[in-house]
Amino acid sequence: MNDYNIRVACIKDAEELLEIYSYYVENTAITFEYDVPTLAEFEERMKKIIEEYPYIVMEMDGKIVGYAYAGQFKNRPAYDWCVETSIYVHKDYKGRGIGRELYRVLEDILKLQNILNLNACIAYIDEDDEYLNKDSTYFHEKMGYRLVGEFYKCGYKCNRWYNMIWMEKFIGEHIDNQPSVIKFKDLDISSVEKCTKK
Repeated sequence: MNDYNIRVACIKDAEELLEIYSYYVENTAITFEYDVPTLAEFEERMKKIIEEYPYIVMEMDGKIVGYAYAGQFKNRPAYDWCVETSIYVHKDYKGRGIGRELYRVLEDILKLQNILNLNACIAYIDEDDEYLNKDSTYFHEKMGYRLVGEFYKCGYKCNRWYNMIWMEKFIGEHIDNQPSVIKFKDLDISSVEKCTKK
């Protein structure tokens, strides 16, 4: 893989990130979203996430080629140690190990927050078609996630029905008197920066 830099995202990155994401909205069933959000909507989504969870980007030659973030799994306190992970790689940069490196850094930061469970919600189909394949499932398997559930024909996009699976990975030990989760904004910045180094 070419020389790269992973760093924490900022709101000014939103336009580049939206460009990456819009391809998947308009051309695939990877996301079940129908319409590309406006830049203002996308910025608001980022602001909500950055308060609580890591949102990171990878740059190559000054261009953002992928991004990953964690978000709230459920809004009940007992779920605080669980997050939902998301990752998007620029369509022209797939297959270069970008996703693996982004998830490595994301996991390291989430460990600093005392997060234990990573959950990925993935569009799924039995046989690949022009809008969806199993690449995301295989990627998460390689990253140590396991299948924990499947919902059948729950997403309708591109004039066909798709399934959705949940995959899960543990990155910490589940104990009594579990340490509280630390919000991303309250982490020591030097510790976060150490996670982003190769």
